This record gives sequence, structure tokens and C-alpha cells, in this order.
Amino acid sequence: MTSPIKIAVAGANGRMGRAILPLLAADPVFAFVGGIGREGSAGAGLIDRSAAIAEADVILDFTTGRAAAELAGLCAAAGGPALVIGATGFDRDELDRISEAARTIPILRSGNFSIGVNILISLVAQAARALPAQDWDIEILEAHHNRKIDAPSGTALMLGEAAAEGRGVSLASVERRGRDGITGERPPGEIGFAVLRAGGLVGEHSVLFAAAQEVVTLSHSALNRGMFARGALSAARWIAGQAPGEYGMRDVLGLP
Repeated sequence: MTSPIKIAVAGANGRMGRAILPLLAADPVFAFVGGIGREGSAGAGLIDRSAAIAEADVILDFTTGRAAAELAGLCAAAGGPALVIGATGFDRDELDRISEAARTIPILRSGNFSIGVNILISLVAQAARALPAQDWDIEILEAHHNRKIDAPSGTALMLGEAAAEGRGVSLASVERRGRDGITGERPPGEIGFAVLRAGGLVGEHSVLFAAAQEVVTLSHSALNRGMFARGALSAARWIAGQAPGEYGMRDVLGLP
């Protein structure tokens, strides 16, 4: 697609939206057509959702699972634009609605747009494939700011999916989201999650592979939201002009 790529941002007043807007303004590859706020919201640069769908080549969505699924359906019904979804906290029905929309338009969905995190996801899958479940336990630890509304984080779930994929099982069949009380021994093959919410933490993720006599830890620390914003714009640049379908950051980065 020729420049400029026309971009609208759903959730423009949120933390990620505010991080993306200055980068959009500074990059001649993109033209910002407007932000989509919550229903009834007003402010400079905000346009209504129907205008954004009509004008944009790509909409970046950093809202909620419910709102993102609804937007995906509206974009598909209009035959476009393409959609980059950074929202997390989806239920099964919302994911199914996004998958249905992706039969008509290109949709890139990721719980994390950091290049480093997506490299980490690839490494976790490789490690899980190499380290047998009967000898190596997997625990995923994540920490975020105290305003985050979903847990585990979308990134933690992506890491869990990568670990399960490496072991050839479904995450749903082996996940353990927290422990409390008399839990009994940890069963072999379980993938555990631990969650912290405190202060202004941007994002910390670690995956522990623990055997009886050694531990391998793969981790990533986010220092500011700028890296997520830059990754989201890379995703928008990549998705523009793609065929309908569901994509992720691994497609953008050419990772297996």
C-alpha cells in the first residue's frame, strides 16, 4: 500500500493511545484520521466510529475485548479497514467473533507488540520442546501496574500458549492460574501462572523452567510504553494491504 497509510486509533485517550499519537504525527508513512473514544466522549481529534471505519486504512484498537470484537464485526461488515488489536481479556465468544471477521478483513491481534517479548515467546516454545515435562516444571510470573484490569496478562497467556505448543498440548488442559490452601503436589506437565499488581510497573514477564537441580529463566522487562507503540505501528504498516485472515506479531517479525 502506498503512503500515507490512514490510521485511526480506538482507545486514543488511554495509555497506549496517548503513547502512539506522537509517533504517528512524526512518521510520514502514516496519516492520523482521528481517535475513537468511549461512547459519549469528546475532545480534540476524536471522530465517531462510523467515520473512522469509512476513512481509515487501518484501525489500531486498544480498548477492551468486548469493544474490539464489536469493532471487528463492524469493520468486516463494511469490507474494511484492516484491524490491529492490542486489547486483552477476551472471552471465547469474543475471540470467535474476531475469527469470523477475519474471514473478510485482515486482523492482527497480539497481547504484546514488543519485539523483545515476541522473541521471548519463540524462545519459550523452543525450550518447552527441548525440556521434558516429567523433569521440568514451567511457571510464568508477570507483574503490571495497579490499574490493569485483567489477569493473567495477555502476554503471560501468550507465553503459556507458546510453552504448551512446545509440549504438544493445549494450554487449557495443563494451566494452573494461582494456588491457595492445601493444593497437593504439583502434577507433572502443569503450567502455572503467578500475578502481581503494584504501583506503576509497565510490564515484567519471566518463564521458569525448573528441574530438580537446575533452573532456566527466560525474562523480559518493559521500561516504557514507547516500545509497544513502535511495535503497534510496525504491525499497522505490515497489515495494510494484507489478505483477509488472522495474524500475529510473529508474522510481522518473520518468526516461526
